[in-house]
Amino acid sequence: MLQQMVGQVVVVDLSSPYVCLGTLVGIDELHLELRDADLHDLRDTRTTRENYVVAALATGIKRNRKRVLIARREVVAVTLISDLADA
Repeated sequence: MLQQMVGQVVVVDLSSPYVCLGTLVGIDELHLELRDADLHDLRDTRTTRENYVVAALATGIKRNRKRVLIARREVVAVTLISDLADA
């Protein structure tokens, strides 16, 4: 199922207080690879995960990583940005 998302903009919810938005460009048994990504530490803001993602939809993804590898064991959910309820 993840293979169908390659090349598209996704939201990756992590078990830690991080959320990542970006273009999914690769997957393997251990990692997801995103490009032009916003890896956001929710401890840095007072907003909720959901509100942060909705705000990113409204204002655009604030790229702070050209490339990021995310450990699959930390992933709670991967969602196409187009599948978000407020998109």
